[in-house]
Amino acid sequence: MFDTIMVPVDLRHAPALGKALTIAADMANAYDATLIYVGITSPEPSELGHTPAEYDQKLQAFAQEQAQAHRHKAQAHTIIANDPAIDLDHKLSEAAEELGADLVVMATHVPNLTDYIWASHGGHLASHAKASVFLVRG
Repeated sequence: MFDTIMVPVDLRHAPALGKALTIAADMANAYDATLIYVGITSPEPSELGHTPAEYDQKLQAFAQEQAQAHRHKAQAHTIIANDPAIDLDHKLSEAAEELGADLVVMATHVPNLTDYIWASHGGHLASHAKASVFLVRG
């Protein structure tokens, strides 16, 4: 049913992604799918890397750790954006298309007042991606 599952991750908040990561791994194992962990960074230095290449190494390591822990096929895909906060929605939609994802599993928050004015990142992706989108709360 699913061959390629995209999982957007924010490495700064990796511990809070546990439920979404577990569900994505379970789906990958159930369908013998490949999980592609997608992270976004800027060309400028950040707490996650001085360069995009350093960030990519951390994302690659994260993907391999997840693959070993959950016994699934995994890859990592780094997106470089001048302003990740502004470009996130568009870049994730592009990545889902580029990677040929047929499912996106994404952590999300409980809706709040601002979500009635502006869609959440997951809500935007669910509205614009061709792939199915599974939003995981908690």
